[in-house]
Formats: sequence, structure tokens, C-alpha cells
Amino acid sequence: MGADRPKQFLELLGEPVLLHTLRRFAEVALRVEQLVVVLPADQFAVWQQLCAQHQIRIPHAVVAGGETRWASVRKGLAALPRQPHALVAVHDGVRPLASAEIIERAFTAAETYKAVVVAVTPKDSVRNLAQRGSYALNRARLRLVQTPQCFDLDLLRRAYQLPELPAFTDDASVVEDLCPIHIVEGDYRNLKITTPEDLIVAEALLRSLR
Repeated sequence: MGADRPKQFLELLGEPVLLHTLRRFAEVALRVEQLVVVLPADQFAVWQQLCAQHQIRIPHAVVAGGETRWASVRKGLAALPRQPHALVAVHDGVRPLASAEIIERAFTAAETYKAVVVAVTPKDSVRNLAQRGSYALNRARLRLVQTPQCFDLDLLRRAYQLPELPAFTDDASVVEDLCPIHIVEGDYRNLKITTPEDLIVAEALLRSLR
């Protein structure tokens, strides 16, 4: 991003990206009983200042993350109470456009399948790099994975008791040896803020929703 602050604190229509993300889940109050924000410990003061500045009243806990995303998710899980038949959604703090429909869809599917990701079909042609050149892949059989990723809480906790995987890319990667991963339809608007261009697109999309 090349910004002067972490991506989750960049302004999106005058508010921090992370506030928009938090609000998406607070709006699904019938589904979400507890919100946990995982941040590096040295960012706590910045977030507290932003909460005061923007009068953020959404109830949430703040937990110190670890050295890796894997370690951070594990610490976030540790902050949740143990209760039977609970579901948990893990979401990127810099995906501020996850709609209530997507969140509901993920939770509803997780009630049946226990491990769910939202994903979209690639729009562009996809090629795999080979030792000599490259070859085309059938994009109809490929999916671009988004978040939230929703799981049976006990299942995800068991998965995170296993050693950290070198090939870990998301929570589904941790769980897939214990349970098949079910895919539900995502949304191309559910973008992850990664580059300056993403901020421009996200602002335009947010304006269209107002």
C-alpha cells in the first residue's frame, strides 16, 4: 500500500477501514453475539484513539495478535467462551464490504457443513507456471477465496491445536484435514484493501450503498 499507517486504519469515506468492517458484523446482530478484533499490541493505543475520535460504540474485545496470521487467529479464538454448537467467523479487517447477505449465507451453511468459505469464480483466464512456459487452467473449476470463513467453533479450535503449517494461507487450509470445506457464493464487491486502487473502488462501492 505504501501508506503512512496500517491498512486497517486508512480512511474510507472519512472513517477507518476497520470501523466499516466492524460495522458490517454488528449489523448482523442476530447472528453475531461477540466481536473480537485482533491487532498487534503496539496498535492498541491508535485504535483506542480512533474509537474515541469517531465515537465508535460497537461492543468488541481487542486481543493482541501473534507473529503470524495463524498465531493471531489462535489468540482470537482463545478470547471466545467455550460453548457447545457455537459458530465462529474469521474475517479480514481490511474487507469492509462484506454484505449482511454474505455473512448470513456463511453462518447458515456452517450450521450444516461446519466449515465454510465464501468465494467467487475468477473473471480472468488463469495460467499455471510450469518449468517450461505455462499452461491454462479451467477457471470454471477454480475459486477465489474471500472472507468471512465460518466454522464450528470446536472444530476450528481443534484445528489450531495442530502445528502451524508452512503452506498455511487461510483458516480453511488449517481445517481441511479435519473436515471438508464447503463453498458458498461470495461477492466481487467484497474486496480486500491491498493497493491504493482498492481504496478508490471501495469508496465508490460504499457511496453506491448509501
